[in-house]
Amino acid sequence: MPRQNIVKTIAKTLDQQMEIDSSILVLGQDVGKRGGVFLATEGLFDKYGPDRVIDTPLSEAAIIGAAVGMAAYGMRPVAEVQFADYVFPGFDQLVSQAAKIRYRSGGQFFAPMVLRMSAGGGVKGGHHHSQNPESLFVHTPGLKVLYPSTPKDTKGLLTAAIRDDDPVIFMEPKRMYRSVKEEVPEEDFEIEIGKAKIVQAGDDVVLISYGSSMDKVLEATKILREQAISVELIDLRSLMPWDKEAVLKSVARVGRVVLVSEAPRTLNFVSEVSACISEEILDSLLAPPIRVTGFDTPYPYAYDKEYLPSPNRILKAVQKVLDY
Repeated sequence: MPRQNIVKTIAKTLDQQMEIDSSILVLGQDVGKRGGVFLATEGLFDKYGPDRVIDTPLSEAAIIGAAVGMAAYGMRPVAEVQFADYVFPGFDQLVSQAAKIRYRSGGQFFAPMVLRMSAGGGVKGGHHHSQNPESLFVHTPGLKVLYPSTPKDTKGLLTAAIRDDDPVIFMEPKRMYRSVKEEVPEEDFEIEIGKAKIVQAGDDVVLISYGSSMDKVLEATKILREQAISVELIDLRSLMPWDKEAVLKSVARVGRVVLVSEAPRTLNFVSEVSACISEEILDSLLAPPIRVTGFDTPYPYAYDKEYLPSPNRILKAVQKVLDY
């Protein structure tokens, strides 16, 4: 199996699925000849032409609106918004139209579309190129939300998203686009939406994260291993639906949990996971759940590293639950 990074995996997965299914097309700003701002659609225009790889105007409302219409009429569009921060001009198309088509039509129409977007900070992008708005999508019934952190998971989940009959928000950790490499099977495969991954088993504390925060969590896990602290590490991968069963099983067994996400703290998605843990398995806990998150401020430019959940902040949280 070839070793490849996340952005290369996206391009190869799109190519593979477009070859299998002629109803799949790609649209977005610069996705054609340019191959996308991150080259995630590189080579597709030359292979499939302008009818299936469509360069759009700089209008997220048009990109998402066109994708909704295409999906309702039987196509499977994969739309790209270059940065998650840019999605808001098209937000109404998502939450008022795409998310409601199946329900409002009584199942007569579907919206089998994927909206890809790069997310997360740590790239000196400031407040317009660094946000994690996943909670807004998770809060909207009718949308599915995926946020992988590895090349293999990216392929399996993107394939599943393209084949799903509901609209899927596919968030990609841009600072990990080229920094993470692993072997990715060349054959066609899916990873079930809604299933978390137990990255490693452990007995002292459970660390839960996803997407762009996973690199910092992995750094912290390595340090904890050197300190002889046994970590159970869970990568959620899928936020809506999320794998409540796997999370509760691990946390109930271990009794201590730290949840990490770089989105703003208030109404962060891990707040929902933490609330669920507290409600359903309180008697199994040896310490209160602790969240390590971003802050309730616009994403800063000058204090980029301070905003992100650093390994040091994660280690302090782990020590706190161990000392409780």
